Amino acid sequence: MYNNEPIFLHPVLQERIWGGQKLRTEFHYEIPSDKTGEAWVISAHPNGPSMITNGPLAGKTLADAWNEHKELFNKKADEQGEYPLLVKILDAADDLSVQVHPNDQFAREVEGVPYGKTECWYVLSAEEGAELVLGHYAQTEEELAKMIDQGQWDKLLRRVKVKAGDFVYVPSGTIHAIGKGIVILETQQSSDITYRVYDYGRKDAAGNTRELHLERSKQVTTVPHQDAAVEQTEKVNGGLAEKKLVEEQYFTVYHWQLNGQADCEMNADYLQVSVIEGQAALIMDGQSFELKKGTHFILPQGVREFKLQGNAEFIVSHE
Repeated sequence: MYNNEPIFLHPVLQERIWGGQKLRTEFHYEIPSDKTGEAWVISAHPNGPSMITNGPLAGKTLADAWNEHKELFNKKADEQGEYPLLVKILDAADDLSVQVHPNDQFAREVEGVPYGKTECWYVLSAEEGAELVLGHYAQTEEELAKMIDQGQWDKLLRRVKVKAGDFVYVPSGTIHAIGKGIVILETQQSSDITYRVYDYGRKDAAGNTRELHLERSKQVTTVPHQDAAVEQTEKVNGGLAEKKLVEEQYFTVYHWQLNGQADCEMNADYLQVSVIEGQAALIMDGQSFELKKGTHFILPQGVREFKLQGNAEFIVSHE
């Protein structure tokens, strides 16, 4: 099963108060409205599992594949645990709320779910002057609580300008927000826990403000903030330039730039692959699969080697 072909996935589109139309204009997805903020492109999470579109499991979800065919991911059939990763594309037509995520221990003990949320972002596009919130300036937990309670957001929040091609690693406990005019590809633990710290006082279509989670936010925020040290490496394989963006406890993420042809070998239990620009062919056992911007797939455990041809960019990840 899938020894010589990828597992292609159909994205799940999610509307958000801050969403826009770029998932349609840039990726040609059929979005549900002009406020579509997220495409869950590789997901086994119950809030939006991706559908498999090819092969013997076509019509099933990635969660089904994980639960019923663990051999595809080099796991034992009786091995417990949820699919560990989630890949999204986010279109921030407006500022996202300022938020923070818990670690695994807090998520399990307090929320009763298997994973906290460490994540990372590859910036696909950004309007000139666009910026993120990444971290804070409080030096103690008492100072953090006081600044939150008094709404001293300009004093508390650390803002960072970004451009296309930037990479941002966001460990659990980091206060953060994606800013208006930014489109990112996010690789994260498979978790949907968000503690909202600040939402600019905005209201939804019904005139309601969104719930804040101030006490939980204070409990899980890392104080003082420290930028995570990320060691990046690069290598060239034929026409493929491979840049390792991050390698840490939960995931390893790469940026691949293909210009020409490359012969590749599997170097993980399975690979998650997103095409973020261009067109290419994936060749396996004499079969050729067309790849274009907005295509997402998994190379399962049965794959040993494959060839890429064309001109394209990819974000690739594994546990």
